[in-house]
Amino acid sequence: MGEKLAHHCDAQDCFKFQGKTLYITIVMMYSPAPGARAVVDQSDSSASEHSSPIPNATVPASRQISQRSPSNSNSNLSGHRQSFAENMRAMPSSPRHRPPSLTQAAVQELMNNPPTKKHSNSKFTGRDWRDITVGELVSPEDVCWAELDDSVEAATKMLLKSPTSVVLVRDSQTSNTLISTFDFSDLNTYLLLVVGLAKPEDHQIALFNDIISKAQQNQRIPLRTLQPIFCREATVQLDTNSSLSQAIEILGSGIHRIVISDLSNNVVGVVSQLRVADFFWNEGVNFPTIERLYPTMLRDLSIGTQNTISVNSDSPLSKALTTMHEEGLTSVAVVDNGHNVVGNISTKDVRHLTSTSSAPLLNSSCMHFISIILNERGVEKGQDAFPVFYVNPYSSLAHTVAKLVATRSHRMWVVESASPSPSTPATPLLSAQASSAAAPPSPVPAASVPASALAGARLSGKLTGVVSLTDVLNIFAKTTGLKPGDPTELRARRRRSSSSSIRPSLDLTRAGTDARW
Repeated sequence: MGEKLAHHCDAQDCFKFQGKTLYITIVMMYSPAPGARAVVDQSDSSASEHSSPIPNATVPASRQISQRSPSNSNSNLSGHRQSFAENMRAMPSSPRHRPPSLTQAAVQELMNNPPTKKHSNSKFTGRDWRDITVGELVSPEDVCWAELDDSVEAATKMLLKSPTSVVLVRDSQTSNTLISTFDFSDLNTYLLLVVGLAKPEDHQIALFNDIISKAQQNQRIPLRTLQPIFCREATVQLDTNSSLSQAIEILGSGIHRIVISDLSNNVVGVVSQLRVADFFWNEGVNFPTIERLYPTMLRDLSIGTQNTISVNSDSPLSKALTTMHEEGLTSVAVVDNGHNVVGNISTKDVRHLTSTSSAPLLNSSCMHFISIILNERGVEKGQDAFPVFYVNPYSSLAHTVAKLVATRSHRMWVVESASPSPSTPATPLLSAQASSAAAPPSPVPAASVPASALAGARLSGKLTGVVSLTDVLNIFAKTTGLKPGDPTELRARRRRSSSSSIRPSLDLTRAGTDARW
């Protein structure tokens, strides 16, 4: 019994990668002397209450440490206790305060080598991707129809359930002709109108007044009435036999989606930029010309743009919504006073504002709105969540596409390193602070949540550029000899079509204003 009882300690660090929490556990264990029993100090147990559980994690019986109340075991155990206490004396009081187990270089290596694709389909093996038809990528379940005489409230409910984030609009149930579409950008436009942010042209004054009046009186507003105010993106249609090379030339030019129809002109699916990016991410192993691009760094590909548009974290949410509308964007970066990325707001987040009780949130800060989104995501998924919407110039194309697919996002913000420290993780750390900072949804504007209160807010980096799905598909097309259009032209057209319809003032205190959904 003369042997010393070696101590047992394990340090656990976690960080975000592709919108998921990854745990790295470092275990240092030495076998105790035969017959000896380890006594573990439980004073730190409270720290673990805030840690997210590891799904399906089990501890082998050989590594479990039993707990017991003070016992009458032999007197030599007191010596073991003293040795154990001495060994633990120099350790931090809480696992949350222990230094990261991985260096910056190790974390970066993991970030630059995303998980292996797991959904490759054998039917694409040995084929040239340019010969694959768009009909092979779509499903009739992706199609959601609404009629022009349906209310905006009914169309919004359909949009929230649509797997492609778009509702196709036709004249009637008996018609198979596509008239227009209804997406989250249109929903954002309608919201800005009914809360008083939209500034009509002279010929639209009567229409705007009519829509606002109906909204205030809780009257039904059909999609037909709203068609003139929506900023229309050109609707592109292809038949099911069209090649994927045709589709990627169109999508790589900046068009967000293509409607697919059969030979009888019946719509059978929708191919979006995200759908194609997801396809190439999972099936890239079958297409060497695409697979060879993945290890290349963004810096070497000269991909993306340095012309970024952002809003300050303390700005009202209405500023983010009007900015997206004015610039024809689907998302905007949220930055702190140092221009470090602390979050992301997209037109899809407008779904959190589809009730009249949430209208006051437009006057709350962007950071408060982000905290609400994170809290609701945690409630839905049963765990803390902090999607990562940024990369750096040294990130590989594979890492960038993996994040776009994982977060279902249209763009990634390019940042410079926020900290020169070699031990600072490049992705957000998950801490108890994240859940405490996320306030529950409330119609009453809450106090502004400081950017530093969210996990990882200080670890992203300074905003220097942006990479979108359009940029990724454009480089795929050019590398394989295709000639997509210039995305810059379409982006400029979107800005011109919407920049004249917003005024920079908002008064949500007017009596009777009610957003009718």
